[in-house]
Amino acid sequence: MGSTLQSLDTIKPVGAKTDNGDPVRKEYQDGVNFLSQKEYGQAALALHNALLGYEERRDDNGIANASNQLGHVCLAREDFDNAQRHYRRALAICEQANDRMSVLAVLKKLVETERRRANYEQALASAFAMLDHYQDNRDPQGSVDTLEIIAALYLDQGRREKAADSYRTIASIHKNFRHTSIAEKYLEKASALLEAGG
Repeated sequence: MGSTLQSLDTIKPVGAKTDNGDPVRKEYQDGVNFLSQKEYGQAALALHNALLGYEERRDDNGIANASNQLGHVCLAREDFDNAQRHYRRALAICEQANDRMSVLAVLKKLVETERRRANYEQALASAFAMLDHYQDNRDPQGSVDTLEIIAALYLDQGRREKAADSYRTIASIHKNFRHTSIAEKYLEKASALLEAGG
């Protein structure tokens, strides 16, 4: 599941330096670097220290970014409970700030977290929340991508009829844009699922 959304930690004012001599920002940056090098223990320690620093300052943006990164560390270590806790904290701050792009990025990670631990109902709830955001924004590509995720989640559960419904919805979106051949492929996928399930 690749993400084309800008990650929370890359969103900063134009021309901003990475840490400006700020020890909390340096801890955060060190944590991100350790995470990229798969040094999860060091990443967790640095990001936890950064989170404490941001909490002390009551810096919601810093708290959201550090929580999001800690979620990534926990997900990489398959510590799904803590990953979910950190992502939910980041999500709440992003929702309060009405930062739609970040909300979508965090929801996508929540879907991945819940899917990897086979908690499909919670994964579907987050995926449908993503779909609502894309539909509110009139973003057909985001809607189609999310419906693909929803179909995959239904297939993970063996719910072929629901997966087929998702494919038919994707087909109808493509039909609206006169993408007839693409729409036909999704209708064929839906039919093949139902035949295989029969």
